[in-house]
Amino acid sequence: MKIIKLAAMSLTVGAAMLTMNAAYAQDTIKVGVIAALTGPFANIGKPFEDGIKTYMQQYGSTVAGKKIEIIYRDDGGSNADLSKRAAQELISRDKVQFLVGFSLTPSALAVAPIATKAKIPMIVMNAVTTGITSKSPYMLRTSMTMHQMTEPFGTWSGQNKVGKVYTLVSDYSTGHDAEAKFVKGFTAAGGKVVGSARSPLANPDYSPFIQRIKDEKPDALFFFAPGSEDGTALLKAFSDKGLDKAGIKFLGVGDMTSDSPTLEALGDRALGAITVLNYSTALDNPANKAFLAAYAAALPNRPPPTFVTVAAYDTMAMIYETARKLKGDISGDEAVKVLSGMKLDSPRGPISIDPATRDIVQNMYIREVRKVSGKLLNQPIGTLKDVPPQ
Repeated sequence: MKIIKLAAMSLTVGAAMLTMNAAYAQDTIKVGVIAALTGPFANIGKPFEDGIKTYMQQYGSTVAGKKIEIIYRDDGGSNADLSKRAAQELISRDKVQFLVGFSLTPSALAVAPIATKAKIPMIVMNAVTTGITSKSPYMLRTSMTMHQMTEPFGTWSGQNKVGKVYTLVSDYSTGHDAEAKFVKGFTAAGGKVVGSARSPLANPDYSPFIQRIKDEKPDALFFFAPGSEDGTALLKAFSDKGLDKAGIKFLGVGDMTSDSPTLEALGDRALGAITVLNYSTALDNPANKAFLAAYAAALPNRPPPTFVTVAAYDTMAMIYETARKLKGDISGDEAVKVLSGMKLDSPRGPISIDPATRDIVQNMYIREVRKVSGKLLNQPIGTLKDVPPQ
């Protein structure tokens, strides 16, 4: 008799737990974040956390009557199998309604078929290889494409007294993409490529490359690697070997001269470096001022925000707006419809999602490292407006 009572009690408790879990799920919008939170690419993944935290502290953790829950999974950045497993767990076990993050392209490509099968919107907040949103009808991007940065930058360089360039990029798909797009724009503008090289993705030694570049005597070096540590290492070698004193300009992509830690580590050696990016903390617009104030309040001990931080911040803004428009009732197909074509006033300027490609349209900024009031910063010196994704 006692056994029967215990069994009945167990069933009652189990049913109650299921009811509670169902009610919790109905009242919650879960966002799964797959990112490099440890390892060599953590400088790309950790800003995801910063941007998400800043947005949620600024605008709260509820929207459309639902609580937003963030669930993080660390994939180290370059482990596609780990990215895939993380996505499967987040979908099947945690029941997320959005997958976001993706520090590097292999991670995004690994998850694309999983998102398609599960009909879960996935939002790429960093991986920049051109055209990857075509791999899933549920994939969108809030970061940028390599095309947006490098081809217009190549055109700008050719039009601004850079006649000869040597290219040096990391030896993987995104590096190859960066090189190809820059060269296309640069040569179309009348420039000439006098040499090129590719460095290992992991633990590169830039010294032999720098000497070879110096011997070629180009007007500029174009450089790309997936992280600010590479920018620091390259620019140190660039300055220490005297390329800047020889009149060779440094042209870079992305966070090669990020406010921190790169500029702090380099000091005056970074002066004059020119990069192209969709964001600078020095941008003078109301949305950026509000974002920087919110960031400082939410994360007083963190380094300055990066373009990755802003992409995560904007991703949360899009998720919140999607939830509002759908009145909290999230389905993958409806969410993608809302996200496609969305427009926002971002800290980086006006942004929109192109409905045809589900990729981002935005300004690109030509930035030069200058010292202003005793502080090094990436001062915008040119704006390329409303650059399409490809």
